[in-house]
Amino acid sequence: MKNQVISEVSIIPVGTGDTGISHYIAACLEVLEGRGDLSYRLTPMGTVIEGPLDTVMEVTRQMHEIPFSKGASRVVTVIKIDDRRDKPSTMADKIESVLKQLPSVKT
Repeated sequence: MKNQVISEVSIIPVGTGDTGISHYIAACLEVLEGRGDLSYRLTPMGTVIEGPLDTVMEVTRQMHEIPFSKGASRVVTVIKIDDRRDKPSTMADKIESVLKQLPSVKT
């Protein structure tokens, strides 16, 4: 099994003539729908994607192109990648690790 990465991607269409961008983001998410080789979670400030690095980079590029295809004249894409190679890590693992540090959470 290839190494899995966790990536956070924020795609910001600029020059659209409108402050609302949800329809662009929904179109970007269609790239991820139904893929068995990736997991993703939409958050208020971006999308977290989990999967093989090459695949994550491939779909991020596809998502970056979507706003252009819908008329945006500029797109800013921010990518953060957590590539942990000492042990497997998932989105859920990262959250659980932080929650265990909270005094109010019993595990």
